[in-house]
Amino acid sequence: MQVDWAHFTPASALGGGALIGLAATLLLLRDGRILGAAGIFAGLAQPKTGDFAWRLAFVGGLMVSPALAALLWGVTAPQIAASPNLLIVGGFLVGLGARLGNGCTSGHGVCGLARLSKRSLAASLTFMATGVATVFVFRHLLG
Repeated sequence: MQVDWAHFTPASALGGGALIGLAATLLLLRDGRILGAAGIFAGLAQPKTGDFAWRLAFVGGLMVSPALAALLWGVTAPQIAASPNLLIVGGFLVGLGARLGNGCTSGHGVCGLARLSKRSLAASLTFMATGVATVFVFRHLLG
């Protein structure tokens, strides 16, 4: 798979990071909740009273924002050189890992580390080590 570095710019990375930080801060200050995307999405299946609307708005925003960015700034979607089956299996494994780790990269990596959580540090180190090992195996050992 070829990496298209034209999609990465420091400005877009900084802007995206700032928006994630702002969203996490607002959710924590307004509702006392941690912004963990996997938990927010999972909560749509069996929402508690008063939880459905904000969860749906959050997930809807995740789906609408790439189209909005394309309209406003001409951002194009990155090309993914993987089969749909591989993407489905990968998504399932990420979801399973988020469940087993009691949180996802946004919950642990963004919010947990900002709160100096030792559990989130361990989870984030595990996410990163697993990612590095996976890339090494698939790129260098399996070709």
